[in-house]
Amino acid sequence: MKKAYLDHLNSAQDLVTTYEATRAGFLEIALEKNKAATPFVEEAKILKSIASKTINAHELIKIDSIKAGMIAAAGFSDKASKYIRQEDYEKTINEFIDNFLIPAKASYVDELVYRFLLTRGDSIGGSLRNRIGKIAQRKLVLSLISALNLFNYPYSVLIKKNNKSCWKPSNEIIVGSEEIITGLSWVKSSVNRTLVINYTIPIVGNNVDLSLLNCSHEQVEEMVSRSPESFVALGELKGGIDPAGADEHWKTARSAFTRIRQSFSSIEKSPNTFFIGAAIEKSMADEIWIMLESNVLSNAANLTNSDQLSSIVTWILGQ
Repeated sequence: MKKAYLDHLNSAQDLVTTYEATRAGFLEIALEKNKAATPFVEEAKILKSIASKTINAHELIKIDSIKAGMIAAAGFSDKASKYIRQEDYEKTINEFIDNFLIPAKASYVDELVYRFLLTRGDSIGGSLRNRIGKIAQRKLVLSLISALNLFNYPYSVLIKKNNKSCWKPSNEIIVGSEEIITGLSWVKSSVNRTLVINYTIPIVGNNVDLSLLNCSHEQVEEMVSRSPESFVALGELKGGIDPAGADEHWKTARSAFTRIRQSFSSIEKSPNTFFIGAAIEKSMADEIWIMLESNVLSNAANLTNSDQLSSIVTWILGQ
């Protein structure tokens, strides 16, 4: 029987991320970074407008509406600002004004805005890592939904918003909501399948990026906790595009696969395992290929290659 990965891979080299894909990935991240920065730029404009109406830097402390902006400009992140008591606010801001705004003289408003943006810019770093993960998740979800529509399989999606999750039928999907879809459930030839994303799997003792189960979405929680034999396939999705971080992402995924194999071997089960990654370097591709050839991995694909992504999505839906 032909192995599934041979439908889209001829050798390890096919898995390697091309220069063009890496460049396109960095461009996509740059666009995400600009999207993330837009609200902060708008905040800075308002901060500058209000601050410009003061006569001197010390007047800034009297304006309640820009209190949060002042704290941010002083170098405190949103998390850190929660620990500044009201009685410490004036002391903290006065020290900031004396040490940084007063020396700027007539340019104190510009200095305030620059320092506000510096702190806000730092906060983008953490959120950007989440956004990169969401880009990968969105690509996979879009591909899955497209295939489900094409194959005419009835399906539902799990929407997670404001820490609340609920299943909705496909006809209620809102365009652009792919980023908050954390599960899909479909019926193929009277057989139910459900894929959940970033789900804690008790038998593994850890979070797994992609878990495919032999059940309807109403049964997921029960099957995950009580029926580990219902797992059909488990996969790792790594969306980082930076070649410098590729090995680290692969080490994380490889460790996850080891945990999965060891956990399921305890109940004499071996569900399929698969890997989807954006940044795949030559040495990493060679290792993945060896794992595919030796049946340690069931399938693998490069997220940046549309043909490979379509092929592995078809394989997932066919499990």
